[in-house]
Amino acid sequence: MKKEEFKKAFEEKRQMVEDAIEKYLPPSDARPSLIHQAMRYSMKVGGKRLRPILLLASYELLPSSLDPLPACVAIESMHTYSLIHDDLPAMDNSDLRRGKPTCHKQFDEAMALLAGDALLTFSLWFLAESYKDSPKVAANLVRDLGEAGGSFKMIGGQVEDVLGERDGKMTPEKLNFIHENKTAALITAAITMGIRLADSSDDEKFKLAREIGYNVGMAFQVIDDILDATSDTETMGKTVRLDAADGKLTYVNLYGIEKSREIAADFSNKAIEACKKLTGKDESFLKDLILYMQNRIN
Repeated sequence: MKKEEFKKAFEEKRQMVEDAIEKYLPPSDARPSLIHQAMRYSMKVGGKRLRPILLLASYELLPSSLDPLPACVAIESMHTYSLIHDDLPAMDNSDLRRGKPTCHKQFDEAMALLAGDALLTFSLWFLAESYKDSPKVAANLVRDLGEAGGSFKMIGGQVEDVLGERDGKMTPEKLNFIHENKTAALITAAITMGIRLADSSDDEKFKLAREIGYNVGMAFQVIDDILDATSDTETMGKTVRLDAADGKLTYVNLYGIEKSREIAADFSNKAIEACKKLTGKDESFLKDLILYMQNRIN
């Protein structure tokens, strides 16, 4: 796919996700309106929507009659909940997210906590409600997203991150555990959920889907570490240098910038090879999306 074709396809998918978020989130004037305003604020302050677009890209590999957009809204709701809570003073204490005040700055800490909780519960309910006429698909989608967000995966990675900061005992093994679970798990869910919509029971396909998701997620996090060390707040849309200020172990301070770039490229290449095996093709939007994510600047 040529660069301009990819940009057009990416923007079309991003706009589809934006329209679905506007359509499916609780209206801002529904009682109690403040919580719904906070939910919508955090969901609609921008972002590239990479996780739902990854879901759409994997859905296109095995298209079905089921609408993928509710699943896109669900995974973005789960992701946004995690960002709201990550930004709280008790966690990363961030003032900016996507170039705008974080939820607890725009509202307050109590409402931010509740908005995160509401988006988390909404994400799982909405999957079950949207795909209730296909109960097997609905159950598998809820399982994928619930597992990715749970204490063995995303929350577990966050716990290890917090404990590592407290005791100062960060190791390369712990760093990998954090990123495999805090970041890569939800990205993996985006890939598997897209394929779930085809009601596929092909174990080999899901093995490859998880391989793609893991490698894309790890590459994403390595690039995030590089950007935190080399970019600026205006470009990133969030406060940078927090990792260094908090004394966190990152790929950059463990391996250096150039070696970290090599590691990210290796993860991306592994994801592309798995993508080719899954599709049987050298070209796909998903492959181009993987390369785009590797070369992002924010």
